[in-house]
Parts: sequence; structure tokens; C-alpha cells
Amino acid sequence: MGAALLLTGAAVTGLRGQAPTTFIVESPTMTTGRFMPRDYSPDGRNLSPPLTWSGLPAGTRQVAVISQDFGAGRPPPWVHWIIYNIPGDAGGLPEGIPFDPDHPMPAEIAGAVQGNNGWGLPAYRGPAPPLGSVHNYHFAVFALDEALDLPPGLDRGELLLAIEGHVIGQGDMVPLYERQPMNQFPR
Repeated sequence: MGAALLLTGAAVTGLRGQAPTTFIVESPTMTTGRFMPRDYSPDGRNLSPPLTWSGLPAGTRQVAVISQDFGAGRPPPWVHWIIYNIPGDAGGLPEGIPFDPDHPMPAEIAGAVQGNNGWGLPAYRGPAPPLGSVHNYHFAVFALDEALDLPPGLDRGELLLAIEGHVIGQGDMVPLYERQPMNQFPR
């Protein structure tokens, strides 16, 4: 099934076997190595977080995103979110992508669809690690050289297989999350 199915944190097979170009992935509300806000977890509002990216390689036609926890799952990673068919000229994802697949995507990412997460749902579901356990949440963003127009509901393996050979760039952001007893959350 290819090297792309093993890890998305490592090199994914790119166009003609070349390593993908690296680009910047950020968020106005999260940072790599820092704790993400509770609103992006089931402890809060369980909203999908906003992401931005810059420096996509020339020729980017579509973007795909996978959010996963390599410290969970049997086998790891546990997938929290998959979204793809994102237009190549989109600068990111807004906060709060619709949970219900019947609701339209925001205009700036019209045509995007969600894949099935680890719960088998085509939606974002935030982190909920065991109490007292810090987990890393890896947001991998892939720049693709072709508008693949993939069907909704692909799982991680299906998406990685479909984009193999089309990845011309990859960026990553890895915030943390730790659950706290409810009385310890700020009000």
C-alpha cells in the first residue's frame, strides 16, 4: 500500500518519488508544542480549530488535512479529523467546520469534504486523552498537484493511498492537550 500509509509525520511519497516541499502551518489559536484551547475538545465546544497555511508550492491544486494522535489507537494513530478537496487557493480552514455533512462548507473552502475519523464519523472530534495524560495532536496538511475530487467518507488509509504520488508539499502543526477535572478549568 506504500510508504504513505505508514506515517504522515514522516516523508510522504511525492510527485515522481520526490520529497515534498515544506510549508508553514499555523493557527490563530494554537501553537506547536503548546496546549490547545479546551473549545477544540469534547471538554469544551468540540469545534474544529482554525488553521492557516502559507508557502504552498507552485502548482498546488488541492489541499488535504489529517489530524491524528500517534499516542492512541490500536494500532496508532487515532484519527480525529480528515478534510480534503480543499481548493488550492484556500489560505486555511475557518473554525467550526460543520459537523453535519448536509450543511454546506464555508464559501472559502467550497467543495471540501470530510473523511471518516477514528469513530467512523465524517467530522472533527477533538482530543479526549485519559485524565493526566498529555497527548500530541498532529495536524498534517498536504499540498496536491491535482484536483482529485475524492468522494466524502474516506478513512486515513484510503486518503493516503489516493494522494500518494500527488503530494508536492507538506506542513505540520502539533499542539498538545491534557484533560483536567472539570473543577480545574477556568470559567
